[in-house]
Amino acid sequence: MSSGGSGSSGIDSTIESVTVIGTGPAGLTAAIYAARANLNPLCIEGEQPGGQLTITTEVENYPGFAEGILGPDLMTAFREQAARFGTRFETGNIKSVDLSQRPFRLTLDGGKVIHTKTLILATGASAKWLGLPGEKKLMGKGVSACATCDGFFFRNQDIAVAGGGDTAMEEATFLTRFAKSVTVIHRRDKLRASKIMQEKAMANPKIKFLWDTEVVGIHGEKAVEGLRLKNLKTGEDSDLAVQGFFVAIGHQPNTGFVQGQIRCDETGYVLVEPGTTRTNIPGVFAAGDLADKTYRQAITAAGTGCMAAIDAERFLEGH
Repeated sequence: MSSGGSGSSGIDSTIESVTVIGTGPAGLTAAIYAARANLNPLCIEGEQPGGQLTITTEVENYPGFAEGILGPDLMTAFREQAARFGTRFETGNIKSVDLSQRPFRLTLDGGKVIHTKTLILATGASAKWLGLPGEKKLMGKGVSACATCDGFFFRNQDIAVAGGGDTAMEEATFLTRFAKSVTVIHRRDKLRASKIMQEKAMANPKIKFLWDTEVVGIHGEKAVEGLRLKNLKTGEDSDLAVQGFFVAIGHQPNTGFVQGQIRCDETGYVLVEPGTTRTNIPGVFAAGDLADKTYRQAITAAGTGCMAAIDAERFLEGH
């Protein structure tokens, strides 16, 4: 096959058997399985090769690493394993896709066109951030968007959670397993979360609420030391001493490039046939966080990546 040179341009007439978009745990696991099935997959890397794990420091809940592993190191190992079995990589962002007929047509931002018999979507979901100065700098140093990933590191510490929906209540409740205290900071005077989640959080003695308040700054140079707050009703500024700050205002699935062609739910997550990775378009499969609003873990993403590769292999056998 002639396609696959990283950063190459021009139009390639080769028709790929399997193309994977995304190089997080889902995409690279799909590539490993497809490569070992001799399907010679092409994997397209976007702006964040390795996905969200590359901005995570210590990963302690991925099986097989008793002492934990750094997120970037884990994703480097995934990529090397995929390459070892023959996965080819193309660097570029997807500009447009045409899923109206097979082979599907993908156009990269550099103008390269890729035709493929099957397509595995594994572009993940991105945490929504507040856009505060220091938010990115202190990521993994006290700032997080995933309690199940990072809560363990905050034993007996004071933590703040920004948000008022189900995500925020789930994160706050989970964090009480480790934290000394959890302060939920919400811009309004009542929560958006479902009644059952509100009641659960409000009944927890470790959780307190700051209403009508927004976070306007993060204190700390090398680690989070506290937050600068503003009361939206009085305009009064204050400081809150915390060692951890969790932003829990939701996630956005990275599915904009397939909207209108693939069936998605009202928030943009790709809908798949239960128990499979099959979408409403035969030959297109979805794996990882872009189709999972519930678990959003590296291990579950990798599992659906495996499923997608097997689903794609069986589809090709039948066609």
